[in-house]
Amino acid sequence: MSIKIRTLLSLLTIVLFSGQTMAQKEKLFETIQQRADGAWERAKQIWTWAEPGYQETKSSQLLAEDLAAAGFKIKRGVANIPTAFTATYGEGKPVIGILGEFDALPGLNQQALPVRGKLQDSDNNYGHGCGHHLFGVASAEACVAIAKQVAAGTIKGTVRFYGCPAEEGGSAKVFMVQAGLFKDCDTVLHWHPSSTNSAGDRSTLARNAVKFRFHGKAAHAAGAPEQGRSALDAVELTNFAAQLLREHTPDGTRIHHVITAGGGAPNVVPDFAEVYYYIRHPKSKIVRDLYARLIKCAQAGALATETKLEIDFQGGIVEILPNNILADLTLKNLRNLNTLNWNNEETQFAVRIQNTLDNQIPLTSIREVVDVSGTIGMGSTDVGDVSWVVPTTGFNTACFVPGTPGHSWQAVACGATTVARKGMHLASNVLAATAYDLFSSPEIMRAAQAELRQRLGGQPYQTLMVPGQKPPLHYRNPPQP
Repeated sequence: MSIKIRTLLSLLTIVLFSGQTMAQKEKLFETIQQRADGAWERAKQIWTWAEPGYQETKSSQLLAEDLAAAGFKIKRGVANIPTAFTATYGEGKPVIGILGEFDALPGLNQQALPVRGKLQDSDNNYGHGCGHHLFGVASAEACVAIAKQVAAGTIKGTVRFYGCPAEEGGSAKVFMVQAGLFKDCDTVLHWHPSSTNSAGDRSTLARNAVKFRFHGKAAHAAGAPEQGRSALDAVELTNFAAQLLREHTPDGTRIHHVITAGGGAPNVVPDFAEVYYYIRHPKSKIVRDLYARLIKCAQAGALATETKLEIDFQGGIVEILPNNILADLTLKNLRNLNTLNWNNEETQFAVRIQNTLDNQIPLTSIREVVDVSGTIGMGSTDVGDVSWVVPTTGFNTACFVPGTPGHSWQAVACGATTVARKGMHLASNVLAATAYDLFSSPEIMRAAQAELRQRLGGQPYQTLMVPGQKPPLHYRNPPQP
């Protein structure tokens, strides 16, 4: 993007924040405020349900029904995914999409308390350690606010909410892209709960996910060990080979795993075992190459133990392709709208959470906004695949105590408190304001689309999925021999 164009767009953005525009945006914020109590109840309900990826039946239905009640046209079960849906309001161009998520993570069942514990009267071990109960609701609220202005005639065009399941390893958005659900979109916005406020031109790690299942022969581990062929040994050899592989991978590589099945008793040679792997890198091409090498580690484990290897490829997601034009606009809105402030009760809760953290950051940092332009986040998201087909940008708001790591019990605990509510409310305002700016300024939208074409440089989007890959609808189910 030339300096001339960037300067022109910066001046245009300043105009967008004129007194007249801010007055018009106040109507958006009024709608969000009027619905705030109901939105918080929906977020807490989804937090309580804590449904795993591709099984978010109640969470998806709750969001879809609320949007339907607001006049949105709902399409359910899109991309052959039962819990995926779209909700559309308005007609014609431009079409602005806002993403929403609602899946939970295993092993993070937690009460809304500043001490480690479990939810009472619940057999569900899932918890919202990534704040997706906030993500979907805040995005939906922004869509409703925009829809009201479309109905009033102050905005022309279409706003669409994308109900996106299974972001945590299920890669639903990739299948939604392949189904053509973003073909008519001009831009896409998203956000994510965090322990900081940030926005900018940032990328992520591409990622492949795979389960290696080994089938051996059971036998008495003491009485007839020679007759057994241990599937667990195959897993252990695979893991050892992967450890050695790490020494010979490009900088920025991440390889991590969990053993999901390893036998039931030490005196029985396990005839079935399973290990679940993620492999990541800032470039999807590198992930593709490293994945082929990881497969050889599993094949070696099977060969050495005389077991049978079954490869269950869970799918892959590419890195986010940043868009500076959209990121600059979102960053300005976040800086202008951030008025986060905690009362005494929230501060006391935050201090107790902070005392459990290794990385203690001043609580006053919630008033700051960090520009993360030019960086690469160490996480992965299927938003990446969306960003290669339509100009996309996102941001973070502080919904957790500063220093709280994602996917932790502390994040789950924060998620059902007013600390999270305030961060969620800020996110709705920023999404609505940014969408309004895009509806009002075709020049910015066209520049964002031009930037996408420039970044692509003629290279087409290439998925990490294998041909014919189906959504792994049962990837959160317990492993079965």
